Amino acid sequence: MESLQSGVDVLFVLMGAILVLWMHAGFAFLEVGTVREKNQVNALSKIFSDFGVSTIAYFFIGYQIAYGTGFLQPAAELNVNSGYELVKFFFLLTFAAAIPAIISGGIAERARFYPQLFASLLIVAFIYPVFEGAVWNGRFGLQDQIAKLGGAEFHDFAGSIVVHGVGGWLALGAVLMLGARNGRYTADGKVKMAHPPSSIPFLALGAWILTVGWFGFNVMSAQAVEAVSGLVAMNSLMAMVGGLLAALFAGKNDPGFLHNGPLAGLVAVCAGSDIMHPLGALATGSVAGVLFVVTFTLAQNRWRVDDVLGVWPLHGLCGAWGGIAAGIFGLEKLGGMGGVTLASQLIGTLIGILYALIAGLVIYGLLKLTIGIRLNEEEEYAGADLSIHRISSTPK
Repeated sequence: MESLQSGVDVLFVLMGAILVLWMHAGFAFLEVGTVREKNQVNALSKIFSDFGVSTIAYFFIGYQIAYGTGFLQPAAELNVNSGYELVKFFFLLTFAAAIPAIISGGIAERARFYPQLFASLLIVAFIYPVFEGAVWNGRFGLQDQIAKLGGAEFHDFAGSIVVHGVGGWLALGAVLMLGARNGRYTADGKVKMAHPPSSIPFLALGAWILTVGWFGFNVMSAQAVEAVSGLVAMNSLMAMVGGLLAALFAGKNDPGFLHNGPLAGLVAVCAGSDIMHPLGALATGSVAGVLFVVTFTLAQNRWRVDDVLGVWPLHGLCGAWGGIAAGIFGLEKLGGMGGVTLASQLIGTLIGILYALIAGLVIYGLLKLTIGIRLNEEEEYAGADLSIHRISSTPK
């Protein structure tokens, strides 16, 4: 029976890993559909290349930092319990590799290729695993300190802060260091040139792939069949629908907002999907949908933050809202499962924001000063496809 249980758990986690791996295709097509046609090949190439670099970084360094174990033992030892630790690595790798995929959307259309790959290696090897291990594995004493201050440990079941918040705030640091695309704003800060999505069908395809894969992202975060919860699935569904409808109405039928709305809701519900009542998840997703529309518009038009896909509003701000929402709708008096406090959720969320933003500014700031992170004006005008990959998405 133990062997059967191990095998079932391995299959369960493996299916989760495959679903989240499929989400990376969603990241790619969401970016392909948003950027201008002259940057579509670059979008596809970045996401795939980042996953390869992330795998090496996480296998040799990152997983060891987060969980205190590696994979340099003999194969017979690695295959204990049907190789459960190996598929757990695969599953958590797909989370880690989502960080560069998130950043990719923010810095699109003007970032150099290999410096970004190097940044991805540093982030997945060192930056992300420290916070991941602190929150999800009790390392470095962070959870003990939060519990003393707030009355409970910081709760983030599937990564509103650990994955999305960290990715979004790292991306903000990268975007600020990179600067806006040429011609985007006038000297006095007004919008000079708007760049609508190049392909709504590709954008929609990316959104659908991400939405479907997200149920593996959230539900399979249980990491064992005996811990699986239909509540997580229902809450993910309700938050997704709440984000979709809220963004549809707040965005006045704009298809870009419509297709990012469900993603905003899913980002926000990750943290508390295992403890909220479905009505709390619906409210969490609805707030996230409106939050994305409002902050994306402000960032682009008022704050001059040229974040091409809006990854800071989507992952950074909606992720932060999700961390806080778990401390509201997770409370028993609001129909939740309890075990959380708003104070601890605020503390953990703020720590994640500051950690990721500072890390993003430092990493991309140092790369900017040393090897450079931006295409020159001529390369940017020609497009990353021809400048970097020497081929367009639709060669004549």
